[in-house]
Amino acid sequence: MNTPSTNNIVAIASGKGGVGKTWLAVTLAHLFARSGRHVLLFDGDIGLANVDVQLGLTPQRDLSSAISGRHTLAEAITHYDEGNFDIIAGRSGSATLATLPLNKLEAIGSELKQMQKNYDFVIIDLGAGIEQHVQYLSSLAGRCIVVVTDEPTSLTDAYAFIKVVLTGKGAPEVGVVVNQAATQKEGEATYHALNKACINFLNMSPQLMGVIRRDNKVKDSIRSQKSLLIKAPHSTAATDAAAISIKLMQK
Repeated sequence: MNTPSTNNIVAIASGKGGVGKTWLAVTLAHLFARSGRHVLLFDGDIGLANVDVQLGLTPQRDLSSAISGRHTLAEAITHYDEGNFDIIAGRSGSATLATLPLNKLEAIGSELKQMQKNYDFVIIDLGAGIEQHVQYLSSLAGRCIVVVTDEPTSLTDAYAFIKVVLTGKGAPEVGVVVNQAATQKEGEATYHALNKACINFLNMSPQLMGVIRRDNKVKDSIRSQKSLLIKAPHSTAATDAAAISIKLMQK
């Protein structure tokens, strides 16, 4: 794909941590690649990056080397052979990245937008919360997927994230994925609770992109530092994630 738009940039977000955001970003990247798409996964969870950890990778270069100017963003790419997609890893535990000034973020964003012309999909794994770097990176995307669980704090924080993103310049289209649901029906109920708040107070309704049912195979794959599509490709969570990837590819 060679397009000047940002429609092929998908940001994966959450109001709070621990809801499976990074896992979903990794799994979608692998699903897109498995469908023949050329994919870049950008770890934008600055300061708490763990895409490389989940996949058992030890990149020679990462986002910090691009920010410091030692390399370009393109030179920081690591190819994940087992999934056949590219990764720009973050740097876990780096306080300097967590407090990155806006001009540095904008420089990275400019490079990323140039690179996205060479990919069918660019997936940005955002940090949890509504900090400046999260807001800025989400503004680069054409679509932002907010991951929630049925925990009350997840719902309230997701609502806060959606509210902040929609008030920003060039707001992306917002969708919701309910993760770790006991059943499809309970996942839909969780979505409806968030959707009701969005309709009442924001006058908008984020699309439900899908429900991912609770599956112990996900924890097993993360512990083994393997993509779920390698560890358990026919698992419940893999099937649910595949349905979401099809929706996104159709769009």
